[in-house]
Amino acid sequence: MARLTLGAFFLALTARAALGEPAAQRSIDAAKSRAQFSVSHLWVEHVIGTVPILSGSLTLAPGSIIPTSVTAMLDATRIETDEPDRDKSLRSPDFFDAQKFPTWTFASTKITPSGPNAFEMDGNLTIHGVAQLERLHVTVLGDVAHPVYGATAEVNRHAFGMAVTRFDPTIGATAVVTLDIELK
Repeated sequence: MARLTLGAFFLALTARAALGEPAAQRSIDAAKSRAQFSVSHLWVEHVIGTVPILSGSLTLAPGSIIPTSVTAMLDATRIETDEPDRDKSLRSPDFFDAQKFPTWTFASTKITPSGPNAFEMDGNLTIHGVAQLERLHVTVLGDVAHPVYGATAEVNRHAFGMAVTRFDPTIGATAVVTLDIELK
């Protein structure tokens, strides 16, 4: 009986080694991460704002800093540009309609390494109730135990079904999005 148990133990170890270690899911540390955007305003300045990250996760293969999947949720009700009237306008139906669409979500669909510490990530970004495929350019700092991700993307707000308003001639349609992500 002991021989059968010992044999089963070695078989299990061999199978685990052949299959490799399972991927690990890590949570985004919302307190240490941020999402920021910049959009042209009045043709000469850029408005910079933040959208708080509520939650998110990455799945990492053992020993890798490049994820196999990523999800995130942001809080559109707390968009902030340090200008209360502008913040109220951005949350209104003229722009993000945060009362009707309080969260933005992202779910990766394809991740392609582009260097030892970089990758391109395609995924569905849902803003204003509309999902669009977007591409993020991501760099990684840190090590396997403590990776830190920096990502950029250019997002056209009109692609998300936001109506053209009287403000459009003075506000850029494309926002540059910057993400700084730390994990728990």
